[in-house]
Amino acid sequence: MATPPTAQAFADLLRAEGIDIVEVGNWKNHNRNTKGPWGPVHGVMMHHTVTKGTANTVRIVRDGYSGLPGPLCHGMIAKDGRVHLVGYGRANHAGLGDPDVLTAVIAERTPPTDNEATVDGNRHFYGFECENLGDGKDPWPDAQLLAIEKVAAALCRHHGWGAASVIRHLDWQPGKVDPRGIDWAAMQGRIAKRLGAKGPDKPTTPTTPPKKPSVSLAKLIKAAKVDPPKSGTPVSYTGVKVIEVALVDEGLLKKQYLDGHYGTSTKNAVSEWQESLGYRGRKPGQPADGVFGKASLTKLGNKHNFTVTD
Repeated sequence: MATPPTAQAFADLLRAEGIDIVEVGNWKNHNRNTKGPWGPVHGVMMHHTVTKGTANTVRIVRDGYSGLPGPLCHGMIAKDGRVHLVGYGRANHAGLGDPDVLTAVIAERTPPTDNEATVDGNRHFYGFECENLGDGKDPWPDAQLLAIEKVAAALCRHHGWGAASVIRHLDWQPGKVDPRGIDWAAMQGRIAKRLGAKGPDKPTTPTTPPKKPSVSLAKLIKAAKVDPPKSGTPVSYTGVKVIEVALVDEGLLKKQYLDGHYGTSTKNAVSEWQESLGYRGRKPGQPADGVFGKASLTKLGNKHNFTVTD
């Protein structure tokens, strides 16, 4: 589970990346936590503000509007490259988005075209608003682009994520266009370079809706038996990664163990899932032993959009 750091640690890791931050008022305690949970977090989302003037923009993203209370992000990245911290915790920035996109972010692969709005993005993403009119003409100064790169890298570095964990609002929610005017493939390449890794593939637009992944119960049970004794993290069945993505989203498995190997961490996460369904007993052969049965796997598949075969 990717747990957000404390507010002070959040500010410190941004500073450590060389970011000039401005702490606005009581930002550490300014949030929407009474309206729902924040976390586990799975990625970073970038927006544009459709506003002009830094002071005015800071006020808006901190206080919000009559129909959309603030904070509207965690930080506002100004044109001069300074990052104004306006809130910490749940923020009104992402709204409802596509579950397939969330799955792709967790798995760190190129997201599909967003065509649904059913998942709570305010819970799962850090949000940063960038000062820009969003008309495709308002420039993006070098200092601002560098700050976007640094902010994204700082959070990815902290959580052990790659550049594919950084997305745009337009990737998440149908109808959105922000942050308009940024060459996103280039930006993800910059983030990846800062993190010391190869950049993600350039996004492509699928011509057909993505097909639901399928998981074989028999192959999964076999993997649960043969994987743990093996040294390293060899993958004996690719379907393991499908269930690991779901377990990460449930907050039961740390993202660093999303490797396709049905090892001890995955087994423990499955046990926790089984216990959440009311099963008890973690010894081999007992109901919550970390080896899926048809019922527990089907319930996970129904919730996380994959099919189950025998």
